[in-house]
Amino acid sequence: MTLTAGIDAGTQSVKVVVYDDQARRVVAAASAPLELSSGEDGSREQHPDAWVAAVRSCFGALDAELRGRIKAISVSGQQHGFVALDAQGEVLAPAKLWCDTSSSAECVEIMDAVGGAERSIALAGNPILAGYTASKLPWTRKHRPDVYQRLATILLPHDYLNFWLTGRAFCEHGDASGTGWMDVRTRQWSAEMLHAIDAERDLTPCLPPLVASDRVFQLQPGRADELGLAREVIVAVGGGDNMMAAIGTGCVVPGRLAMSLGTSGTLFAYSDAAMVDPDGSWAAFCSSTGGWLPLICTMNCTVATETIARLFGFSTRDGDVHIESTTPGAGGLTLLPFLNGERTPDLPLAKGVLTGMGTHNASAAHFYRAAMEGATFTLKHGYDAFLAAGMQFDRIVLTGGGATSAAWRQMVADVFDLPVEVPREAEGAAFGAALQALWACSLAQGADLSLAELVDAHVGIDAALACTPEPSRVAAYREPYRRFLEHLVAVRQLYTA
Repeated sequence: MTLTAGIDAGTQSVKVVVYDDQARRVVAAASAPLELSSGEDGSREQHPDAWVAAVRSCFGALDAELRGRIKAISVSGQQHGFVALDAQGEVLAPAKLWCDTSSSAECVEIMDAVGGAERSIALAGNPILAGYTASKLPWTRKHRPDVYQRLATILLPHDYLNFWLTGRAFCEHGDASGTGWMDVRTRQWSAEMLHAIDAERDLTPCLPPLVASDRVFQLQPGRADELGLAREVIVAVGGGDNMMAAIGTGCVVPGRLAMSLGTSGTLFAYSDAAMVDPDGSWAAFCSSTGGWLPLICTMNCTVATETIARLFGFSTRDGDVHIESTTPGAGGLTLLPFLNGERTPDLPLAKGVLTGMGTHNASAAHFYRAAMEGATFTLKHGYDAFLAAGMQFDRIVLTGGGATSAAWRQMVADVFDLPVEVPREAEGAAFGAALQALWACSLAQGADLSLAELVDAHVGIDAALACTPEPSRVAAYREPYRRFLEHLVAVRQLYTA
């Protein structure tokens, strides 16, 4: 029996799961909430100390005997965050997060410096979009000059937790591809993109070394004692939360589409080759498994349903009742749920827009359905770009908090006209990290086992939560989706003017 732990440091909480490879199940789990500091300028920040405190809290909540039997751990972390360290390894400022849109002007400045979005894609595989790490550096230079002057090491959120656990600064290719300054084709830092970020300073010495997905590091003895773990515990490289969710949902071979309904919404599919779109319709990321992970990310998913539920004074746990009492199209309501600005489509300065309200649909139920449909339609808009590129899928593997809603699972099946499956282990990113840790253990013990083979053996589907498209509802969603796209065209003109 091997016990491994997966740590998922998300936007709203830190979660830890402990996986038993013989029982093929998660045998323990703990979570701790995180606060988000928000500013009217679009700033969204957290202090890395809060992540550390939450990790301590999670391990402290686990049974001591169980902790002592854990062999390996791995960290999943929210992508794109910027953690600035000084020469002594101390945090210089709160971390700017993936959902921070205050540096949208700097995105344009960086791309202008290299010759536009097309040139940025040619150099690194991606344009610099709102939330990507790259724009946070010139923003810091302008607004926190002392921090920028003292900056010695640049880390992503999951990198920082690895640094805290191991005392080593390193970065793996999946999470690194979300910075905007790594060429996803060559898996190397791009000197030209770094120069575009700051033409007067060579940022290369600030970047941690890039490491392969099968590397392991030793847990610091002091951290082991602090967390109640054995000193022999190894730390796998981990990755961005989307990359770890790909492992946790079995999306490590071509042809599978994973969808995460969390604070942000994501669609991703494994590829054996770099999938770079010349128009930047999706994020051309690397996976944390040695391949690539073309990805669609929307910045407003469960945040839309939670906002409407809060507005009308009910819990999203009771939201399915409102969906069941209404019909596709929300009685003519259309919600473009761009409450945090939006990345896909690329509208960082956009706001939420609600249209079509009349006396017949001015109800909590219709508003809630419009929020859920708006979040789902935004993902469908991104999915259409995958189809236009020739990608084909036969099912959707659904994860994230929204996947606990039976109504949302059925809505996804009907809007996308694809069967929906839900993994047996609900915490896809944390579970994926635990599986990566298990793979690291297997390699350390001399096993000749690919990660895809291990994932195939351990990722199971909850048959009771599966659903298939209902033909009448598939047809009923076509007109509301067409209406959504029409409104999107109008809003795009409004918020890019």
